[in-house]
Amino acid sequence: MRVLVVEDETDLADAVARGLRNEGYAVDVAYEGNEALEKATINAYDLVCLDLNLPGVDGLEVCRRLKATDEGPRVLMLTARDALDDRVAGLDRGADDYLVKPFEFAELSARIRALLRRDAGRSGSVLEVGDLVLDTARHEASRAGRDLNLTPKEFALLRYFMSHPGEVLSAEDLLEHVWDEHADPFTN
Repeated sequence: MRVLVVEDETDLADAVARGLRNEGYAVDVAYEGNEALEKATINAYDLVCLDLNLPGVDGLEVCRRLKATDEGPRVLMLTARDALDDRVAGLDRGADDYLVKPFEFAELSARIRALLRRDAGRSGSVLEVGDLVLDTARHEASRAGRDLNLTPKEFALLRYFMSHPGEVLSAEDLLEHVWDEHADPFTN
């Protein structure tokens, strides 16, 4: 799963990105609205964690543009704006969820899993290829009925491979969909 964190507070953006990477997500970070829109035209994100108060294009406009197509990513607003009108405006502009700062990372993580489960439910959360079974909603894998203990990156790779059965995948495909933009693909 590829996530874009859009947050102008660098310490918070880096902390969220680090936490999500530790959970196995490929994470890119943008510190301004224009940068977020540019990255979203280059990369296909499953989820965008989006602040409202951004330099340049504000978060509401970024959300509106991201959601302008049916193929747009899930958007989780992360903002200090806690007034009812702000929450309603964010959701009306297309946000799928809204989390007020300060927040606990455990809650952010749970909300992300819930949003991604919504997509998994629509497209089928269980992938099967031969005797391999991958439950993307539960993050469980098995082969011939035996559970597999996979690292987050191994799980992401297996998910991508199983989502493209019979296809020849290039290293570029894997780098784009499984690793984030700052990862060194030549390390273990």
